[in-house]
Amino acid sequence: MLPDVKKFSTFDGVFTPAIMTIIGVVIFLRANFVVGHAGIYQALIILILAKAITSLTGLSISAIATNTEVKGGGAYYLISRSIGPEFGGAVALTIFISQSLSISFYIIGFSEAVIRTFPALDPYYAYIAYAGFAIMAFFAFRGASIIIKTQFVVMVIMGLSIASFLIGAALKFDPRVFMENTGALEGSPYSFWVLFAIYFPAVTGIMSGVNMSGDLKNPARSIPLGTLLAILVGFVIYAAQILLCGGAITRGSLTDNPYDSLIGLWPYLTTVLVVAGVLASTMSSALATILGAPRVLQSLAHDKLLKPVNMFAKLTPQGEPRRALLLTLFINITVIYFACREGSGGESFNMVASIVSMFFLWTYGIVNLAAFVESFSRNPSFRPRFKFFHWFGALAGAVASFAVTLLIDFKAAILAAVIFAGLFYYVRKYVMSASFGDARRGFFYSMARDNLLTLSSLPVHPKNWRPTVVVFAGDHDERLHLIKYADWLSSGRGILTIASMIEGNFAEMADKRAEAVSSFNEFLKKNRIKAFPEVLVTPDFDIGMSHFLQANSIGPIKPNLAILGWSSDKSRARTFMNSITTAASLNMSVGLIYGKEVPVAREYGNDRMIDIWWRGMDNGSLMVILAYLLSLNPEWSDSKIRILRGVNTPEEKESAREEMEKLIESARMDIAIETILSDDSFPNTLRRYSGSSAVVFLGFSVDADTDPAHFQETYTELLRGMPTTIIVQSTGEACLLS
Repeated sequence: MLPDVKKFSTFDGVFTPAIMTIIGVVIFLRANFVVGHAGIYQALIILILAKAITSLTGLSISAIATNTEVKGGGAYYLISRSIGPEFGGAVALTIFISQSLSISFYIIGFSEAVIRTFPALDPYYAYIAYAGFAIMAFFAFRGASIIIKTQFVVMVIMGLSIASFLIGAALKFDPRVFMENTGALEGSPYSFWVLFAIYFPAVTGIMSGVNMSGDLKNPARSIPLGTLLAILVGFVIYAAQILLCGGAITRGSLTDNPYDSLIGLWPYLTTVLVVAGVLASTMSSALATILGAPRVLQSLAHDKLLKPVNMFAKLTPQGEPRRALLLTLFINITVIYFACREGSGGESFNMVASIVSMFFLWTYGIVNLAAFVESFSRNPSFRPRFKFFHWFGALAGAVASFAVTLLIDFKAAILAAVIFAGLFYYVRKYVMSASFGDARRGFFYSMARDNLLTLSSLPVHPKNWRPTVVVFAGDHDERLHLIKYADWLSSGRGILTIASMIEGNFAEMADKRAEAVSSFNEFLKKNRIKAFPEVLVTPDFDIGMSHFLQANSIGPIKPNLAILGWSSDKSRARTFMNSITTAASLNMSVGLIYGKEVPVAREYGNDRMIDIWWRGMDNGSLMVILAYLLSLNPEWSDSKIRILRGVNTPEEKESAREEMEKLIESARMDIAIETILSDDSFPNTLRRYSGSSAVVFLGFSVDADTDPAHFQETYTELLRGMPTTIIVQSTGEACLLS
């Protein structure tokens, strides 16, 4: 039996690795350098812009992480499960490279810090870097648990170190120095965007926590909380450093001796603490990053998207990605070797910092793009528990990330884009093929064709269920309510087809059919309903409906929800039942709409209630999803959803409520729950609780043995005097827990 793999909490699994990487080498070795060249005002702009990008990325990560079960692989897992394996595979390699280069960046920073502290060791610069690498490799092979434990000690040292130089800066703060340092340095060889690139690694630590997703007890809670808290704490500390050190250290010291100027703020105590802090921070940042990088590669290999990396899928019995770790270490020792050949002048440090920034900006851009696509495409399954998210923020984060890469280094950004595109298409050829026409219609036709072919080869999963609705409307002017409800239930998330039958011979009715289609299109345009009208000429209604439901599809996109208006005409009971059973036999859920009124908001004030009477999981799941889709429409924005469940005994009441609360929590929906204990008849109970609601959902079930007249009579009597009621029979394909 394999030993239990240790799982980490929000603090030790996400916040600690993230904050230890954020508050790392840059704060000691380059933050004051940037302040000196950019000036206090521009340094603050750099910080705010950098934090804006990571904050928007943090919000996007939080939304995606709370919308799906999160396993190992961090951002790669989130992206590949959001916008597909092509982006996921490409971004996984981008993340892996950026994380691996970050480790080299921290080790080089470690070596530079040692040389700055002990100048006599300058000839041994490369050996110091190799020694730092050896220490990091030792802890990496010991596993995640030992690294997490050491970080707590390091965090205390860093906290004392940062506090010491900030207090020293506050004690030496001089308003005249502050004013002298507000503007940019005249004649500085570093442009704003070069300084941004040097500074940006200060905010890139958020991935260190996210990439621990497979090792967390509760990723959906820990990733948003730990990531956003680390971003906030990092911003406060860096802003304090810019303002305080900018007012306590002269321009020359900031630019020429950024590290030594920190030590000089409070010599007797700060010397020891800053030296300890910078050495500890550089190593801890490297250790925090090396936790994540191999896990991203291992997760990619586990999904078997890229044959060359499949060998890195294997884990040790303790859950450590040992093979991926070895590759990470090999990359880093190679980078360190070439960087150390440039000597200890600091240019190698700046160069690696710029490269790291470029890769991280691409990573953040793709993460934001993934969240934007999920939200903007209005996927019904995109229901993140994290509420502080909007697609516009994700779009802004993506645009900002990509734009900044161009501003930092246009040629390098284009090269990075080409590399990423190459990775994207390399992965894509294993999972999707595409060809495009040269005209706009041809382009969309080709794209639709290829996507339909791809869709037909993908397995059906409840998570991707979307309403593909066909509503039998008859005369559209008389059945506006039926069409409106069908439109609301599709909610712009699926495809709506409005079907009408004309009884007769096609040759005789061809002109009438053409007029009906034209009338339908005008009706849809007038009422702003996005749907596809279909008119079928048939000698018999039952035969026509059967033929229509069998044939109405475009490849894999077939109707999965048939909507009919309720019929109380006893003479049509058999025809009505045939329509229901025909749809059900073709694996379609059925919705029967009772009532002919289209509700208006003013009739209900600001408290319109959508009631769902729960009797079982299959029908219940579909009813809740349809109620949720209904509530997303602007006309229903003021509505509230309520689930009502009847129980037989007082003992069942509390357990039923707890069961429903757990279900709704897992479904990530804001729904009220009410359990009802009543010895009255169900029709009376239904009217008492839902008689004044805006719309009511009930489940039903019929089969070939159901008596049509009895079914029609029973429900007609049950629904008499009720508001609009939607009676649902589900195939079970739509699952609330997806």
